[in-house]
Amino acid sequence: MAKLLHIQASPRDRSHSGAVARAFLEEYLASHPGDTVETLDLFRIELPPFDGLVLQAKYNILHGQPHTDDEIAAWKKVEEVIEHFKSADKYLWSLPMWNFTIPYKLKHYLDIIVQPTYTFAHSRETGYKGLVTGKPALLICARGGEYGGGGEAGSMDFQRTYMELILRFMGFEEIKVILVEPTLAGGAQGAKEARERAIVEARRMALEF
Repeated sequence: MAKLLHIQASPRDRSHSGAVARAFLEEYLASHPGDTVETLDLFRIELPPFDGLVLQAKYNILHGQPHTDDEIAAWKKVEEVIEHFKSADKYLWSLPMWNFTIPYKLKHYLDIIVQPTYTFAHSRETGYKGLVTGKPALLICARGGEYGGGGEAGSMDFQRTYMELILRFMGFEEIKVILVEPTLAGGAQGAKEARERAIVEARRMALEF
């Protein structure tokens, strides 16, 4: 039995990325009856702030220095988020594009979980090495314009490209992507068609995920 963690990064109930994710999960649960799914809505949880004692604790880890009692207490909240993240076997990320990149809540979450000795390691001999390995990830990326074709528009995509980079940095090798685009540039009809195409693709992917 596997645990799939759905990390939802849109505050909108009517979001395109959320609708495609729900279709994926419906098909996934039907075809993987023994598995469990947990949805982590980043706009409905309180993440620990990454400043002050937490930031100092991180640098103590980087430099091999001991922690104070206050730093230990602050860092424990970060460890709890990381442990929860790493407890999953599979990952579904659903996110809109905001200003050509990812929502701030998702960036906050990533800044918490991407930590040395927890999700990546580093040495002078081998460089950086991801520690979250052997687990598949699916990105559902909704965008108002069309960025998937490369060219000038593609160079403005810091949503999909960043997510793929940071996941690989943590050790993910199997990364699949579903693009929901355009959700604005093509008008209401274009958005509807983009969403329907993505839902069909999501249901197909769910069978083998």
